[in-house]
Amino acid sequence: MVGQVYLLPEYRLTTAEILYLLPDHPRLLQTFIWQDLDIAPEFPALRRFLDFWGRELDGKLHGVRIASAKIGGGINFADHQFRLH
Repeated sequence: MVGQVYLLPEYRLTTAEILYLLPDHPRLLQTFIWQDLDIAPEFPALRRFLDFWGRELDGKLHGVRIASAKIGGGINFADHQFRLH
C-alpha cells in the first residue's frame, strides 16, 4: 500500500554469557557464549535457545548474563588506511 509504513522490531546484537554446571562434575561451572540478533527486552531468540538447552542438554543452567547493543545505522569512514606488503 502506498503511504503505509511498516516498522520492523528493533533488533540488537545480543550476547549472553551462560554459566552451567558440568554433568560429570556438578560442582564445576563452565562458560558458554551465545550471540545473535534479538529483540530487547523480551529476547525471544535467547529464550528459545535457553528452552532448548534446558530440554535437550545435560548441563544444568546456573546463570545468564546478557549484554545488548543497538546496531549502527550510519556509515562510518576510516580515519586511516594501512597497507602491509
